[in-house]
Amino acid sequence: MSTARYQADRPDRIPYRRSQSGQEDASPASDRDELEMVGDSTAMKRLRLQVRRLGPHFRTVLISGEPGSGKELAARALHGASTAAGGPFVTCAASTLESEAEGDGLGGDGTLESLLAQAKRGLLFFDGIDEMPLIAQARLLQVMRQHEWARDGLAAPQKMDMRIVASTSEDLRVLASTGQFRQELYQRITMVEIALPPLRERMEDIPALAQHFLRRFGRMYERSAERIAEDAMELLKLYRWPGNVRELENVLRNGVLRNEGTALEASDLPQFVETHADAGGVATARLQDVVEQHVLQVLRSCSGNKVRAAEALGISRSTLYRMLEACAPAEELER
Repeated sequence: MSTARYQADRPDRIPYRRSQSGQEDASPASDRDELEMVGDSTAMKRLRLQVRRLGPHFRTVLISGEPGSGKELAARALHGASTAAGGPFVTCAASTLESEAEGDGLGGDGTLESLLAQAKRGLLFFDGIDEMPLIAQARLLQVMRQHEWARDGLAAPQKMDMRIVASTSEDLRVLASTGQFRQELYQRITMVEIALPPLRERMEDIPALAQHFLRRFGRMYERSAERIAEDAMELLKLYRWPGNVRELENVLRNGVLRNEGTALEASDLPQFVETHADAGGVATARLQDVVEQHVLQVLRSCSGNKVRAAEALGISRSTLYRMLEACAPAEELER
């Protein structure tokens, strides 16, 4: 049993539901600011323009980008701009459809069928479609074929009673060429694509994003910090954020939890950078030092569990392994 909560005080915002393998839960109204796409960089202005133009018309969209770059946020924005905004927003981790592989993947009571029913007159978001099992891809492809105009013009047309948005952190073209993703599904799902830039390519958005998270977590944890001190902001600007916006969000959450004053100070932030003052007193840092210290600190806080560390950093396990091999001595990894 599940409910969806209307955000009645914001008519431009829509109710939404989240689903993992068919299970829905309500999202609190206080989280509505998470639907805002923060930043005034050229990349963010372009993204907002794409959402406004595509929103009323799209049926399927692929959103690509590195882990933590905001793919689900973009999907929610598309839903809010669509004519189905009053319907449910159902999200599913595509890899969880593995359970369908135990059968033929085509049964009426399978996980995919349940998701399709939940998303009727709304939007179904496949998070990480690059990890969707091939048999589930086949079933999704079958559904998409059933809901299109008959080519011979004899059969009555069927219109898909929902919108589908999928996200990927991998290049689907490469996966399709190697047989890891079905060619026809690739062609259908990539008819319209939105590519999200990594945070390191829009560093000018960091102050606005940091202030956004400060306000959100200040309300959430009932803290009084209203601004970010200059030295703390310098640390945030120096880092290159391999985990993108999700990593910045985690850093600000931890900082707010540590803070007891009216301003977030450098001492409130995780020690993910080593800084020193030059002759003019400006904080500087070497990128390699930044990456090493932060990654190793997160790994140690996770007791050496690389899966948990990758999740905390907002990056894939393969990316974490490459970073550790490149920057960390073996003895550090064993501590």
